[in-house]
Amino acid sequence: MSSIDYAEKIPNNVNIGGDRTLQRALEHWQPHFLQWWHEMGPSDFETADVYLRTAISVDAQGWAHYGAVHMPDYRWGIFLADPVADRRIGFGDRMGDPAWQQVPGEYRSTLRRLIVTQGDTEPASVEQQRLLGHSCPSLYDLRNLFQINVEEGRHLWAMVYLLHAYFGRDGREEAEELLARHSGDRDKPRILTTFNEPISDWLSLYCFTYFTDRDGKYQLKSFAESAFDPLSRTCRFMLTEEAHHMFVGETGIGRVVKRTLEVMKELSSDDPARIREQGAVDLPTLQKYLNFWCSSSLDLFGSEISSNSAANFASGLKGRPDESQYQDHVLRDSAFRLLTPEGEQAVPMLNALNEVMRESYLKDCEIGLKRWNRQIERAGFDLRLTLPSSRFRRSIGAWAGLPVDPQGKLIAKELFGKSLEDWIPSEADRAFVHSLMKKVAQPGKMAAWIAPPERGINNLPVEHEYVKLH
Repeated sequence: MSSIDYAEKIPNNVNIGGDRTLQRALEHWQPHFLQWWHEMGPSDFETADVYLRTAISVDAQGWAHYGAVHMPDYRWGIFLADPVADRRIGFGDRMGDPAWQQVPGEYRSTLRRLIVTQGDTEPASVEQQRLLGHSCPSLYDLRNLFQINVEEGRHLWAMVYLLHAYFGRDGREEAEELLARHSGDRDKPRILTTFNEPISDWLSLYCFTYFTDRDGKYQLKSFAESAFDPLSRTCRFMLTEEAHHMFVGETGIGRVVKRTLEVMKELSSDDPARIREQGAVDLPTLQKYLNFWCSSSLDLFGSEISSNSAANFASGLKGRPDESQYQDHVLRDSAFRLLTPEGEQAVPMLNALNEVMRESYLKDCEIGLKRWNRQIERAGFDLRLTLPSSRFRRSIGAWAGLPVDPQGKLIAKELFGKSLEDWIPSEADRAFVHSLMKKVAQPGKMAAWIAPPERGINNLPVEHEYVKLH
């Protein structure tokens, strides 16, 4: 294989061209990545001209380039945010020590596991979404899907760079495994359960990008605090791109709500059956999708009481998002009031950090709910969308497997089983939503179940041909 032109093919600010060992590792890995993209990336769209942004630097004024590109030719780059001079560890037992530029031997396996778990989510979401292009509600949405896909691919490159550059043979083997696991595979599934859930309709995509990518934001923000400086700098830049993924989710759900309200006004009714007859998503069905994807994403934070989160914080590997907003950065003498099935109990704060992060996440999720509910209120309807309790449908932690309703109340197991289809999408609900998923590929046209966006991409009109299909 010929040598890669690193300045052109892989935009980067990590001096790939000056590191022969890293060059050889990436030369070996890149064709495997491209083969994975061909087999598991967006199906049947490799020759489409897609209007994409490509990261070219970490300069806030001009970090991305926009232009039409075939996705297999996308320039997946490797970028670390600019270093902070004399950066110090900002939390844990080593607070105030210089940040690490290399991996301390005693934390090598733990750091590798954390990076691999984060890295595994990136290709997983591409695999989950690979067939969605065939049912896109518009070219605008199709382009946004592909933008998310290529950026998840770049985030995979970001984690693979760390594995190759700092973890030797073990890192190279882990990088290969990131391409060997596949979402939903019976024998080699992705590490985290949510990333094995199928995403076969666009309502699920919007909920996934709203809830699950928001979990990704919180994980990246906690790694951005890490004492391991290359990981911190990598995740700080990844957050720049992650914002678009959540934007797709929030505005997508908002556009679904807007279109549904238009139909409700035309009918002067909030009857779900009549709304469905008009080809729109009734709000009770949307609520079920919110319940499903929010509860799936809540498990990603881990158990309420966790010795791993305590150890990772104390050692400086993983902080709280926006660590500087807190007063106590060591937490050796702090406690947290935690509600368990046995009642409220005091837990050492170090052991409750997953729950602290989950609570912050839910407050963040509420922002979109308030916007959508204002839309409903302004339209004159007495309906409200809500988030489920953090105790609903949990599969790990203190509430795992318990019959808890969306309001957080323990109920009889039989009642829970009977009521579940009232709370999360039933097979009939999914079949109805799938019936709406008809591809719309004329510039400026929208599927009947979703409203147009307020504006286009990068100052272009909504009617622009964002994807040219061949």
